[in-house]
Parts: sequence; structure tokens; C-alpha cells
Amino acid sequence: MSFVATFSAATGRAATFGAAVVLASALAGPAIAAPEKAAIFGVELNDPGVVGGRKARPDEARRLALVTEELRKALTAGDAIESVDVAPQAAEIAKQAPLFKCDGCAATIAKTLGADLAVNGYVEKGSNQIFNLYVLISDTATGKVVRGGQVVIRADTDDTWAHAMRWVVKNRLLAEPLPNRS
Repeated sequence: MSFVATFSAATGRAATFGAAVVLASALAGPAIAAPEKAAIFGVELNDPGVVGGRKARPDEARRLALVTEELRKALTAGDAIESVDVAPQAAEIAKQAPLFKCDGCAATIAKTLGADLAVNGYVEKGSNQIFNLYVLISDTATGKVVRGGQVVIRADTDDTWAHAMRWVVKNRLLAEPLPNRS
């Protein structure tokens, strides 16, 4: 066998091997990043009509728990976010509450829990039938808000509150990939 034939055969095998590697990686799909760990805090109530705020009534507290659970389910449904338990910092959360007014303390608390992201939100009461729902996602390393969303709730029912949370997550918070994800 001549040098040219040997070189061509070796080059052909290398090209075939290279093509197989490219094909295998294409079939495997893109590398999937590990989920971001997020501290998802309870959604709070803001009633600007009451000086100094107030505690949520039982029906409001139940709906706040409902939308918090909807937020947790919607964010963790895909592979982008893994929820971390916030219970170990319950005393600090209570001390700093309301988190929507504490100037970034949610990110600090989330960081102590080993989370990459802090997720907090609140419902602002406009009237007995109109509410504004706000949700923010912050990077715990910088405290910077990386995503946020708001929606108006125009009826005071469990279904409208839950629908509003699902909508804000789908259309505002996860409409594009979170930072550090492709």
C-alpha cells in the first residue's frame, strides 16, 4: 500500500469518527444546566389604604397561601428552578417582613439558604374587587432583580387569584430563559 493510500484511509477513518462524534452530540441535544436553586417566599399583602399596613384577613391569608403555592408549582414545573426550604429562616423572615419593603433582604435571606435566586411577591389591594399582583426574582449574589412581573386581578375569587399567578409566571417571569441559562 502506498503512502497516499495509507494517508487517505487514515484520514477517512478520522473523518468518519469525527462525523460520528458530531452526530452523537447533535442527537444528545444541548447540555442542560442544573436547576437554579430558589428561595420562594410567601406572597404578602400590601393594603396602602391602611397606614402602617395590616394583617391579612383569614380569606386573604388563604388566597395568599394559594397564590404562593401556584407560584411554587409554576416555577418548579420545568427544569429551570428547584425550590429550597425557607423554614430554617422563618424567624428572620418574620423579623424582616414585609419582604417587599425591606430593600433587598429577601436576596440576603435566600443566600443564607444556599439559593441562587430569591422569589418574593405581594398583592396590593386597590379595592374590594381590584388587586395588583407583583412578583420579583432576584440574584442572591448581587441582589439585583433579574425578572419581574405584574398583573391586575379584577375579581376576588380563588380562581382569579390562581389564574393571575399562573399568567404572570408564564408571560413575565419565564417568558424568556432566566439569566445563566440557554
